[in-house]
Formats: sequence, C-alpha cells, structure tokens
Amino acid sequence: MEQNKKFKLVSSKRTRYILPNILTLGGVCLGISSIKFSIDGNFNLAVILILFAAILDALDGRIARLIKGTSEFGKELDSLTDFVSFGIAPVFILYFWELNNYGKLGWAIALIYSVCCVLRLARFNLTKTENNQEWKDNFFEGIPSPAGGILILMPLIYELSDLNFKFNAKGITPYLTILIALLLVSKVPTLSFKKISISSKTTIFLLLAAGMIFTALLFYTFETLLAFAFIYLTSIPISFFIFKKEQKKNSLKISDEDHEDIL
Repeated sequence: MEQNKKFKLVSSKRTRYILPNILTLGGVCLGISSIKFSIDGNFNLAVILILFAAILDALDGRIARLIKGTSEFGKELDSLTDFVSFGIAPVFILYFWELNNYGKLGWAIALIYSVCCVLRLARFNLTKTENNQEWKDNFFEGIPSPAGGILILMPLIYELSDLNFKFNAKGITPYLTILIALLLVSKVPTLSFKKISISSKTTIFLLLAAGMIFTALLFYTFETLLAFAFIYLTSIPISFFIFKKEQKKNSLKISDEDHEDIL
C-alpha cells in the first residue's frame, strides 16, 4: 500500500526560515503604509508605523539567530526592507510635513538622507569581522538605519507630543536630517547590543523594565519616543569611549599573544 503523503509548502528543514522573513516583510509593509498616511496628513499614525517597523526589525534578526533560521536571502531582504522603512519612509514623512516648504532644497535634503542610508546598508552588508576582532560585533559603524529613521523624526515627534517648551522644532528639521545622514555613513562606533549576557537574577528586573517601557509607549507614545531618542544621542559619545577602551584592550591582548609566539 502506498503511504499517504502530506502536502507541504516547504520542506521541514526550511520551515524555520519563514518566520523571520514574514516579520521582515511586515516591516516593509508598515514602512510603505506610513508614507500613505503621511500623504493623507495623518502624521500620528505614520510615526507609529515607523516605530512598529523598527520593533519588527529588531526582532526578525534575533529570532532568526535564536531558531537558527538565518540565510543569505533573509539578510538581503532585511537590507532592502531597512532602506524602504528607514531610508525612504521617514524622510518622506518629513518632506510632506515640513521639508516641502523649502522647495528644491527640501527635496535635495530628502535625497541626501536616502542616499546616505543606502550607502550605510551596502557597507554593512560588506563588513566582515575577523576572528580576532569578534568584540567589534558589539558595535555598529555609524548609527543603524532604524535609529536614523526615528532620529530624523524627532522634530515631528516633538510637535505631536504634549510637551510645550516654546521651542521651534520645525526650524531644525533640515539641519537635523543632514546631521543624521552624515552619522549614518560615518565611522563613529555605536553600541549594537547584539551580544548581551543576562544573568538569571536580573531577568525579573529586565521584564519589569520592558513592561514599564511598553506602558509608557502606550500612554505617552511620543514623549517616550522623544526621551529614547535623546538618550540614544547622548549614548553615542559613551559608545565611542567604550569602543576605544575595547580596541586598546584587544590590541594589548594580540601583542601579548604575538610576544608569546616569538618566545
């Protein structure tokens, strides 16, 4: 008798690759949808969709590594998604909100940001870490595109929040966009938080902090986003000093190993 064969969309060995790619595709849908809502003038929802796209971007890679579902296809798909969701969508939101008032200059600023973002992603895909420099995996070269996409939206986020510091956020929009564009293609080291060891004793506090953050985002969405954006900006100099410290420590370690080999 012939055994019944069950229909399978993909082989059992490949099913683990589907979930990360679904999350990645969800991110690109959110990014494109945010452009549509910004055209309609619904900037609140446009910014929130960018936030959700950033959350999905943070999850897809980690889930892929966790379930051993990483692939070259997923890597390329992730880069293309990042360009759409964080290289095009945020600056389009800014353009429809404020940059269009600058005419051709505003469009040029939008193009500069998008070009810097795609250059940053291309460099990231070509970056290879040597075996004796695995410590560099804890750092990005320049700020990552999801962070850049949220940082350039800071003036808009401020306008959408209930904060009232009598500050003209619109006036700094073009300058901030250019600054973040330069940071994208810069070689300034920023923390990646890819390899963080968490002890079992601190797990409960981590879960508590995560719950508080989600609660703050739920009730004070734009104020919380603005606070995290400022915290991230202030962490860049700290990241630089940590990078230099690790670089010096690794150089001394390599020097000692070479000295032992000679002896």
